[in-house]
Amino acid sequence: MWAIMSKVRLESFMWGAGTALGELPPYFMARAARLSGTEEDLDEFEEFEKLQEHKGHPENTVERAKLVIQGMVEKVGFLGILACASIPNPLFDLAGITCGHFLVPFWTFFGATLIGKAIIKMHIQKVFVILTFSEHHVLTMIKWIGYIPRFGPKVQVPFRHYLQKQKDKLHHRPEKQRYKDANWIQWLFEKLVTAMIIYFILSIINSLAQSYHKRLCRQQHAADKSGKADE
Repeated sequence: MWAIMSKVRLESFMWGAGTALGELPPYFMARAARLSGTEEDLDEFEEFEKLQEHKGHPENTVERAKLVIQGMVEKVGFLGILACASIPNPLFDLAGITCGHFLVPFWTFFGATLIGKAIIKMHIQKVFVILTFSEHHVLTMIKWIGYIPRFGPKVQVPFRHYLQKQKDKLHHRPEKQRYKDANWIQWLFEKLVTAMIIYFILSIINSLAQSYHKRLCRQQHAADKSGKADE
């Protein structure tokens, strides 16, 4: 395992550093909005403000988790950010917004995030992936697939051929055998990835459209208020 870890250490570090850089936009947006006094114009700030209203009585488990993250960032500072960044955490965007809102120094936020994601979390996930996808566990998983009623035996052999084909490609081995049975599995994966990309693009377009519509509504509301004030 250590030999595998040493071979992918640089790539894994760069991946972790990239995810740390990806946490900067929420931080800078919240910080700039706080300094300029335009926080109410940010969609992300609405969620932050709603969370402050429910601080004493969270409505669900997700809100409780968000409040725990916010409390760690506010009270513990560097170590709190480091703890939140060192584990797989889909709610870490809130930590960036919280740090930006409370004007946490940049290097305190980014330093803790970089160490947590590019060093600690990277090694945790690297060990997990190596152990999960070791040959022994993969063979066990293929064996379990065969126990699925009706469909298991039909999928088992093509799936084994598909994995062997990918392994041969990664090891730059000449393709001695044509795995025709794996073609439909490869086709299925390609279509799945294509569908995910299309969904991602559509979600971005939908989010931009909603933001634009909300901005127009605010402008219209402000114009109506100014018109009534002039009367």
